[in-house]
Amino acid sequence: MKVAHIMAGAPAGGAELFYERLVAAQSQAGMQMLAVIRRNEARAGRLRGAGLAPVQLGFGGPLDLLTRPRLRRVLRSFAPRVVVAWMNRAAAAAPRGRWVLAGRLGGFYDLSYYRRCDHLIGNTAGIVRWILSQGWERGRVHHLPNFARDYAGQHAVRPDWVPPGAPFLLALGRLHTNKAFDVLIRAMRLLPSTCLLIAGEGPERAALEALCRSEGVAGRVRLPGWSADPGSLLAACDALVCPSRHEPLGNVVIEAFSAGRPVVAAAAQGPLELIRDGADGLLAPVGDAPALAARLEQVLGDRALAARLAAAGRARFEAEFAAAPVLARWQAFLSQAEKA
Repeated sequence: MKVAHIMAGAPAGGAELFYERLVAAQSQAGMQMLAVIRRNEARAGRLRGAGLAPVQLGFGGPLDLLTRPRLRRVLRSFAPRVVVAWMNRAAAAAPRGRWVLAGRLGGFYDLSYYRRCDHLIGNTAGIVRWILSQGWERGRVHHLPNFARDYAGQHAVRPDWVPPGAPFLLALGRLHTNKAFDVLIRAMRLLPSTCLLIAGEGPERAALEALCRSEGVAGRVRLPGWSADPGSLLAACDALVCPSRHEPLGNVVIEAFSAGRPVVAAAAQGPLELIRDGADGLLAPVGDAPALAARLEQVLGDRALAARLAAAGRARFEAEFAAAPVLARWQAFLSQAEKA
């Protein structure tokens, strides 16, 4: 089977990282794979390291007159049976041809970008329900979840600035208002003996650092940028926190499941779908710092609860979000689409 995946996204992000994992895994499983990406040497290098030969295109704005004809030529030369366009920019650029065109959505996007698509893929059941509510036929809409890296057995590296015996919380993600790290920082004021590392980068850095100072938690909260080794931090933390205001999926929740760490999250769309409150994680109302602090205090103060949540999350990962079950679902979809 020949499949082309088109990604025109940002240098970093959950969808972009999953794109890399998926195309590498499908190539290793024996598919003939074409990876088309927006120019990014770091991503291209990682894909080459996985044995792929990525094609880099501009995917610019309205004045970019070269990407679309170049993309058409690349696809015609490769002759895929299925083309998967990831998110709006790629879907808008992807041409019709002698292939089945599928748009992959990781959020509640403007569906006008996907008008040429034969199928749409949502990575959560909620996104699929929303697409169906917009009038798409059920047979053309598919739920294909993400798989995460399996962080089981990672060597734990506890930051040296965290005092011995102090509870250690971890948050991962872009420093953006949607991620609600401001809510988490306010919650930290109510957890006086606890330390927090927020691994990520983004436009809210200055505002978050100022908030740490004004809330009096700057000595216990660090924002060191993106981590090159999140697995070691996951293995070391006492809980993973996902405080997002808006989170269509929540890859970090799945990663914590894989690492066998308890999860506390705000009840945004994705975490609400992923987490069974009290069974494999704890949920707090979106934007409620005191409630988030209370749920964190609950899991930090009860080792038996933390262990039970962690074990249940790991079982969910193995059954639903590990590479094997997700790749099997993708294979079934591609085989069905190829025959359409």
